Amino acid sequence: MDARVDRTETGNSGLPGKGDAVRLDAVQVTLPSRAGPVEILKGIDVAISNGEAVSIIGPSGSGKTTLLMVIAGLEAATGGTVEVASKSLNGLTEDQLAVFRRDNIGIVFQSFHLIPAMTALENVAVPLELRGTGDAFDMARQQLRRVGLEHRLDHYPGQLSGGEQQRVAIARALAAGANIILADEPTGNLDQETGHTIMDLLFDLQSSGETTLVLVTHDPDLAARCSRTIEIRDGLIHTDNVTQP
Repeated sequence: MDARVDRTETGNSGLPGKGDAVRLDAVQVTLPSRAGPVEILKGIDVAISNGEAVSIIGPSGSGKTTLLMVIAGLEAATGGTVEVASKSLNGLTEDQLAVFRRDNIGIVFQSFHLIPAMTALENVAVPLELRGTGDAFDMARQQLRRVGLEHRLDHYPGQLSGGEQQRVAIARALAAGANIILADEPTGNLDQETGHTIMDLLFDLQSSGETTLVLVTHDPDLAARCSRTIEIRDGLIHTDNVTQP
C-alpha cells in the first residue's frame, strides 16, 4: 500500500537539493484589470525534481494553468524567480523564451493545436525543422511510431480520432528531445477510455526515461497516478503530497 506524506499543511514547499527540473521562488503573477490589479499567484515556492510525475490540482480559477504557463515561459512572473532546466527565465526576451521552449519543453494542451493542412508526419516534423534538424522527418516517424501511429503518418488531423490527434500532439512535444512535459487537462476533450489510453502513454514515456511530467488536472484518479500532488488554492500552494512506494 502507498503511504501518502503531506509535505505541507498550508503554505508552500519545495524539494530541496540538486537535479531540479523546476524551481520557483516567491513567484507572483499580478495582472491588470479595470477593477485594479488581480493577484493570480501570490508567492509560490516549489521545486520539482528531474524525472518526477507531478499533478497540480485545485478549483477553477485557483492559478493552476497560470502556474503551468509560468513554468513554460508563456506567462511572465511579476515577482520572484523562475528556473527551469537549470536556466533562469527571468528577463529573457520572447525570442529567447521561444528557443528555450523548443529545446527543453514539450506542451500538451486539452486542445490538440495541430496544423489542419499538414499530415501527422508534417505536424511532428515542423519543430524539428525549425530547430535545424537535418533528419527531421526520420525523427518524426520515430516519435509517431513510439506513440503507435506509424500507420497514420500521411493522415491529416481531420482524418484522425481525438485520441489519435492527441497522440500526434504528444509525439510533437517529444520530437525535439524535450525532457520536461507540461500537460494541461490533456484528456479533457477525450472519452474516458481514450483518455486513460493517452495517460498510460504519457506515464509510460515519463517512467521509461528521465522525462519530468507536470500535469494539470481536475481528475482525482488521474492525479493519484502521479508520484506527487500539489494543490493550489487562491494562488497559493495549499498542500504538497508525495506518494512513497
